[in-house]
Amino acid sequence: MVADEDKVFKALADASRRQLLDRLRKQAGLTLGQLCEKHDMSRQAVTKHLVLLEAANLVVTVKQGREKLHYLNPVPINEIYMRWIGQFEQKQVQALFNLKQALKGKDYDKT
Repeated sequence: MVADEDKVFKALADASRRQLLDRLRKQAGLTLGQLCEKHDMSRQAVTKHLVLLEAANLVVTVKQGREKLHYLNPVPINEIYMRWIGQFEQKQVQALFNLKQALKGKDYDKT
């Protein structure tokens, strides 16, 4: 699993790749040509980014006739969230709840 996470972090480290993922999040099933339209990169550069995103399993493709459609796969991002954020989030939410309860019990001067 660590090697897979390394690939995901490497893929997410680049702003251009994150932009490609954002485009696929907003509109799934884009072709390479459509993905190239709004980027100031060559077709070859976009292809290289897509290869890395596919290797990290962040993008999956489906062939439809002669076209290859690209889709965002959010599962690897969710796995990272659950490992690195989700487990800590509950403790922080509980701490904020406890703080709120403690502050409700105190009488503060509001001047």
